[in-house]
Amino acid sequence: MRILLWHVHGSWTTSFVQGGHDYLVPVLPDRGPDGLGRARSWTWPDSVVEVSPEQLGDEPPDVVVLQRPHDLELVQRWTGLRAGPDLPAVFLEHNTPVGDVPLTRHPMAERTDVPVVHVTHLNALLWDGGAAPVTVIEHGVVDPGLLWTGDLPRAAVVTNDPVRRMRYVGADLLPRFARVAPLDVFGMRVDLLPEALRLGHDRLCPHEDLDQEQMHAEVARRRVYLHTTRWTSLGLSLLEAMHLGLPVVVLATTEAARAVPPSAGVLSADIDELVRGLRSLIADQDRAREAGLAARAAALERYGLKRFLEDWNHQLERVSR
Repeated sequence: MRILLWHVHGSWTTSFVQGGHDYLVPVLPDRGPDGLGRARSWTWPDSVVEVSPEQLGDEPPDVVVLQRPHDLELVQRWTGLRAGPDLPAVFLEHNTPVGDVPLTRHPMAERTDVPVVHVTHLNALLWDGGAAPVTVIEHGVVDPGLLWTGDLPRAAVVTNDPVRRMRYVGADLLPRFARVAPLDVFGMRVDLLPEALRLGHDRLCPHEDLDQEQMHAEVARRRVYLHTTRWTSLGLSLLEAMHLGLPVVVLATTEAARAVPPSAGVLSADIDELVRGLRSLIADQDRAREAGLAARAAALERYGLKRFLEDWNHQLERVSR
């Protein structure tokens, strides 16, 4: 099957393109959001091929995975086909709704010909899907292996754009945790974190410009993974850390309560409880190791790649009939 999809979410796409199909990723001269092309920070198989709009016009795909409302217009302009009536399509919703939750109407709510696939059950619950057919395909993660050593008594945080997304990702909470354990913050634009949040260079240290493999190796050296995100469907960085074997300290918001068992670390909406839990795990490497193994076992069971790819194959076969 030839599947058209845009490079919107690198970690999710890394899992999706392991499925054995041919994946067509648009590329434009400026490599902007509508034509980013192949990933540079993730390793993708050769079955992921960059295509220009002109190539899509000459040889349309078999199915398209839409991820943004304006993808509908791009498909029609580039292929001459309408996603849904002319070209089998699904709309993949990565995000929790923003706005008048839980009354937020999904952009595809009036469509009955394009199923909406949510990445979490919470997403499906919160969005008003209207008449659209709705299903849930939970995340799957390419297993990086049990890499945790925990030799550095520090906590790892992975986030992107923390200044712009300050309260969404809980960047404002980091100083409270940094007072009990030094934090290493990985991701894009983390160097923009203001000095006022850092409490000195050694307490909250930004790290960026690492590819996924390098980041996994570095995160695995930290004793604990700290996840402060308030509002997201479910952070893939959390699931990746659990696969690596890190114990986790996690805000009990959105889908995290479903993903993280109590044995994997500390899960709470009480910041003081999380701070105490972080201090305890940092101080006790044996307990951290035990919690990390529990985190890995839970992640492999619920968020394994095999189930994820099987679910997507079934969904794509249904819309392509």
